[in-house]
Amino acid sequence: MNHSLVSVAPMMDWTDKHCRYFYRLISKNVQLYSEMITTKAILRGDKNRLLDFNDGENPLVLQLGGSDPKEMAECAIIAEDWGYEEVNINVGCPSDRVLSGSFGACLMKEPKLVAECVEAMIERCGIPITVKHRIGIDDMESYDQLSDFVSLISQKGCQHFIVHARKAWLTGLSPKENRTIPPLNYPWVYKLKKDFPKLKFTINGGIETCQDIAGHLDQVDGVMLGRSIYHNPFLLEQIEVEIFKSKESTLDREHILRQYMSYISEQSKLGVPIRSMSRHILGLYHGEANAKLFRRLLSGKVVELDQLNDWLDFKKNSSTEIKSF
Repeated sequence: MNHSLVSVAPMMDWTDKHCRYFYRLISKNVQLYSEMITTKAILRGDKNRLLDFNDGENPLVLQLGGSDPKEMAECAIIAEDWGYEEVNINVGCPSDRVLSGSFGACLMKEPKLVAECVEAMIERCGIPITVKHRIGIDDMESYDQLSDFVSLISQKGCQHFIVHARKAWLTGLSPKENRTIPPLNYPWVYKLKKDFPKLKFTINGGIETCQDIAGHLDQVDGVMLGRSIYHNPFLLEQIEVEIFKSKESTLDREHILRQYMSYISEQSKLGVPIRSMSRHILGLYHGEANAKLFRRLLSGKVVELDQLNDWLDFKKNSSTEIKSF
C-alpha cells in the first residue's frame, strides 16, 4: 500500500471501527489505524468482534501488540486475510499492561527480538510490516542507540518507521504523563531520515495544526496525529483541503453529523449501544459557537437520535429550542 502523508494514531479504547467510520466520513485520504490488539486476543478471542471493520475504512492498518515471532506471523496472515492493508508492530506504548506482556515500548530494549518478529511476519504475509516506536526508553539516552535500533530492524525488511518523538519512562510516569512530559525531540527523527534516506519515516507527537504538518513534511515522509484529532476531529477536513489538496472537500459539520446518524441508526438495530458510537463525535464542534452545548447534549445519562435531530434543527434555526434540555 502507498503510505499516506497523514495518519491518525492508534488510540487505546478510542479508534474502534465506529470512530474510524466517523473519521472516514470527513477524510478519504488519511491513513487510519486500529486500536492495538494483542496477538493472544486475536489467536484466542472473538476475531469477528476484534477485527471486523466497515467497508470504506481502508487504507487501514492493524496495530499488533506482541513479541513472539511465530504468533506475530500468524496474526499477520490473519490480518491480510481479513482485508487489512498493513500491520504495525507496537514498540511505543508505555502502559503497565504492555510492560507485563512483553510488548510496547519495553521492546526497544530488545531490537533483535523486534527484528525476528519483522522477519517472521514478512516471510509469511504479503502486506507491509511497519514499526511504531519511541526515540528511546529509560536509560536509552543516545541517538546512536536509536539509529542502531532502526538499522537492525530495517535489515530484516521493515521499510517504514513511525516515530513518536519522545522518550518513554517505563517507571515513574503514567501512560498519560508519557504522552506529554518527556520533551519532544523532532531533530532526531529528521536525522533518521537523513541517515536512512531509502526508508520511510512518519513523525508523531505534539502535532496540532496543518502548519505543523506542512513543516514536518519538509523533513520526513509522513505525519501522525493522535490527541489533536481526538479533541478536534473536524481538523481532518482542513487536512483534506490544505495537505491533500482535495477540491471535493467542502463538507460542513451538519452534513457529517447526518451521515453518522444514519450509521448510528443502522448499528443500534444490531444491538450496538448508541453511547459507544456518539462518544466519538463529542469534539465535532470544537472551537465553534455552542460547542459546549453540543458536548452537554451528548453527555447526558441517555443519548437518543431524537436529541441529535433537535440539534440539527437548532443549527438550522438558532431560535429553535432544544427540547432535550
